[in-house]
Formats: sequence, structure tokens, C-alpha cells
Amino acid sequence: MAESEFYLNVYDLVRQIPRGRVCSYGLIARYLGSGRSSRLVGWAMNASHGQQPPVPAHRVVNRMGTLSGKAHFHTPTQMQELLEMEGVVVVDDQVQNFESLLWDPFVELTV
Repeated sequence: MAESEFYLNVYDLVRQIPRGRVCSYGLIARYLGSGRSSRLVGWAMNASHGQQPPVPAHRVVNRMGTLSGKAHFHTPTQMQELLEMEGVVVVDDQVQNFESLLWDPFVELTV
């Protein structure tokens, strides 16, 4: 799969993450059949700003629930602010109640 096609697939999947929920780079990569490409998912999130329709990149965090991508937003606090506007509590760059807020596409998108 070409990198640009992979990015588009990432964007389509991330757009399905509901408000107030988060997903990890690794889950996205595995769901798309590229289990070792979580870093590439991160690069896709970095490149997603300005996509139409918008990509809610703020809902993608690392496997521990940490806002590891926050440096790629317009301000250092924008990722947290966007999550908090959706009801997600973040303390010291860590999503609280991460396990209960984790959106797993393998579970959520199963027919």
C-alpha cells in the first residue's frame, strides 16, 4: 500500500472515533493490517491538519494514553483542550480512565 493511500485509510478510520473517546496509534496500525506502522500513523496524524473533512487527530494517543502528539498541534495545549471540550479528562498529558475511553476498532467495527 502506498504511503498516501495508507494515510487516507488512517484518516477514514480516525474520523470514526467518537467524540469523547480515544484510540492508539498501534491499534489503528494493526486494524489497517500494518501492525508495525504505529509511527507511520503518527506521521499521518501530523499531516492531517487541514484535511477535509477534518480528521480528529486529537483523539489519537499512544498506547499508554499519553498525549505524545501534542507538539504537532498549533499550540502545546490544543490537543488537551480539544479532548477536554469532548469531556475527556487529561492530567499531566495523560488521559484519565484511559481503558474505559479507549475505542478499539476491532471491537467497535465488528459486524
